[in-house]
Amino acid sequence: MDLTIFAILTQDGIASGAVYVLLALALVLVFSITRVIFIPIGEFLAFGALTMAALQAGKVPHSAALMLVLGLAAFLQEAWGLLRSAAGQVDRPRALGLAFARFVLYPLAVFFAARSAEGASWPMLAQLLLTFAIVAPMGPMIYRLAFQPLAESPVLVLLIVAVAVHLVLLGIGLVIFGAEGSRTAAFSAASFSVGSLTISGQSIVVIVTALLLIGALYLYFDRTLLGKALRATAVNRRGARLVGIGTTQAGRLAFLLASSIGTLCGVLIAPITTIYYDSGFLMGLKGFVGAIIGGLASYPLAAGGALMVGLLEAYSSFYASAYKEVIVFTLIIPVLLWRSIVHPQVEEGEA
Repeated sequence: MDLTIFAILTQDGIASGAVYVLLALALVLVFSITRVIFIPIGEFLAFGALTMAALQAGKVPHSAALMLVLGLAAFLQEAWGLLRSAAGQVDRPRALGLAFARFVLYPLAVFFAARSAEGASWPMLAQLLLTFAIVAPMGPMIYRLAFQPLAESPVLVLLIVAVAVHLVLLGIGLVIFGAEGSRTAAFSAASFSVGSLTISGQSIVVIVTALLLIGALYLYFDRTLLGKALRATAVNRRGARLVGIGTTQAGRLAFLLASSIGTLCGVLIAPITTIYYDSGFLMGLKGFVGAIIGGLASYPLAAGGALMVGLLEAYSSFYASAYKEVIVFTLIIPVLLWRSIVHPQVEEGEA
């Protein structure tokens, strides 16, 4: 490997690693607040990329219909829960009205906006906003349907539910997007030369966006009231409830942030590589490796681990392309071994 090839592989590794960093941060965020290992985050990546591709092709993204169905199911579950609650505990008419607006009116408005995209050639910014409007709200809807009723269950139960949700979304993705892969147009067609190395504008967009989002998340958690409430919930759920922080709302917000990050990863990576309905799972797993390096608790360690995964994947694709996935996922074994030695096993609830 000469210096030019090393520089090219490093560029690819950093660009891929930036996406894995975002996925790892989303996984740590969701786990620290809800104790859910958010395996379906890969589906949000794929749905985001394929929804954007459908809009760019002038087609109606069927993910809008999926969001409408999820919204209706979430509203029915919310209404049932409100009707079963004790009289006087909540303001039922107001709560039902808010749930109807959030889970029915909003998805209906987005659905009709998506239908108007058929045959149209919208500006890229409008396509991007509509993609987020369709895919990101699915996160809190899925939390309401699958995880909120089991919020106090052991981690193992939540993990089993997460696997089930992943499999269901995977099947739905095949049905609504088909087996064909898609790419989207690059956000920047520019390219820059540094010596013998050519850096694509899209790679710069990916890296800069990842850095800006990491900075925004830091400011959100450090400077805003909602961010501090999420941090308090992550540190101690029972204590957060005692001081009036709603852990249910925190869970929904965590899922909204995670699904938004997953969608962002999809629209960033889609111009670089072809995305299929099941491509997100493998990328999510690489983000998971980074999150495990951070112990599903440390954001800086998770980010560093995910970046290392991206670089290792790029270098191994040169030396042993057929085994690059094996090499990346083998990385998790020494990490788990080290953690099992350093941190003794603690029963759930005693940590």
